Amino acid sequence: MAPGEQFRVKLLNRTADHTIIHWHGQLPPWTQDGFPWPQTPPLAPAATRAYDYVPIPGTYWMHSHQGLQEQSLMTAPLIVQDAAVLAEGRQEVVVMLHDFSFTAPDALLAGLTGQTPSAIHAMARSTENAAPAPMTVGNRMGPMQGMAHTAAGKGMGMSMSGMSMSGMSMSGMSMSGMSMDLNDINYDAFLANDRTLHDPETIQVERSGRVRLRIINAASSSQFWIDLGALTGRVVAVDGHPVVPVVGRRFPLAIAQRLDIVVDLPGAGAFPVLARLEGSRRRTGVVLATPGSRVVRIQDTGLDQMLPVDNSLETRLVARAPLAARKPDLVHRIVLGGGMKPYSWSLNGEFWPNITPLMLRKGQRVEIEMVNHSMMAHPMHLHGHAFPVVAVNGRPLNGAVRDTVLVTPMMGSVRIAFDADNPGRWALHCHNLYHMMTGMMTEVRYDGIEV
Repeated sequence: MAPGEQFRVKLLNRTADHTIIHWHGQLPPWTQDGFPWPQTPPLAPAATRAYDYVPIPGTYWMHSHQGLQEQSLMTAPLIVQDAAVLAEGRQEVVVMLHDFSFTAPDALLAGLTGQTPSAIHAMARSTENAAPAPMTVGNRMGPMQGMAHTAAGKGMGMSMSGMSMSGMSMSGMSMSGMSMDLNDINYDAFLANDRTLHDPETIQVERSGRVRLRIINAASSSQFWIDLGALTGRVVAVDGHPVVPVVGRRFPLAIAQRLDIVVDLPGAGAFPVLARLEGSRRRTGVVLATPGSRVVRIQDTGLDQMLPVDNSLETRLVARAPLAARKPDLVHRIVLGGGMKPYSWSLNGEFWPNITPLMLRKGQRVEIEMVNHSMMAHPMHLHGHAFPVVAVNGRPLNGAVRDTVLVTPMMGSVRIAFDADNPGRWALHCHNLYHMMTGMMTEVRYDGIEV
């Protein structure tokens, strides 16, 4: 989209199923956010819906928020240009990452939970689109609670946690005798712009060219390290929002996050830009190549195994346009919980849709502190608001403005802040699709909004 252009879109559902598209990271009125509240139900096949709002500039993306459709690659970039960025005159390269399986998403989740694909399909259709229910003792359990878990850990497409790989369990890295969980699903492929390294996209660039990479992690359940190889880059924006540049060659990228990285090519040649799966040797990527350069075959497995994605970059980021200093009027605290056996994930011990909404009032400065009691990292996404990261693991920060932040496992914590300036009903959830679908979602609700 051009600078200053209004977001005017008519969405037509040409699929055979109901669907709804979320404009991830954008700040529209809540009824245009693309979440399946009862007030904004999914689109039926052949139905249309109009959207009209003022977009914010940067690197964003769109994806289905209906059931497990996101895993079927119902996603696309959403790039809103900024006049100052265009004036830099850099060649722009968008790289969208996915995890891919030939197994149907319903069967993947069935393999994690021990349920049948038909039961998972019914659960996905009935729970995500339900109104959050007031919490009582009787309805505390979520959609996966009470289901049999006899096959948990042995399901189709699931990583075998007991297998050794270079001395490390596939379930994760050992820390003080404890093991964090990684990579719930053993995917068939990892894609960069819908291609693997067997046939990567080769993007022609000028000799000594100046490039702006816009990298989007649209994977449903996978986190990556972005590896620039021989190039040195500067991270200049995260989740669409400018930051003070951070220089490096390798940067973590959690699920749903984005990185804008500028690179200056050192003459002619072919320059791979790789996304390397955490806790694994597997990888995907694209190649930047000057005219006439030789592009050699890149294997889809590297020599060394990557560490888990962490917040090493997060603690170095400083927002270019920080939120004005102000004491919070309201602080919500959330405990992230759950585990692999049984496969279910919670916020404050509650499972969507049986949750207690986080209430707030327009005009308040709100902080949300999230503490992770589980053994797996959770990329937490808040709809309808951009927030600075103000603390990581108790360390105060003048951090980046984001819409998705990683909360690391085993008592890792993150605190975010925002001004309550967009009244409505807003989802707050883990962006690992399978964690969200097994309960890890809640609602941020403004006073006075009808339910």
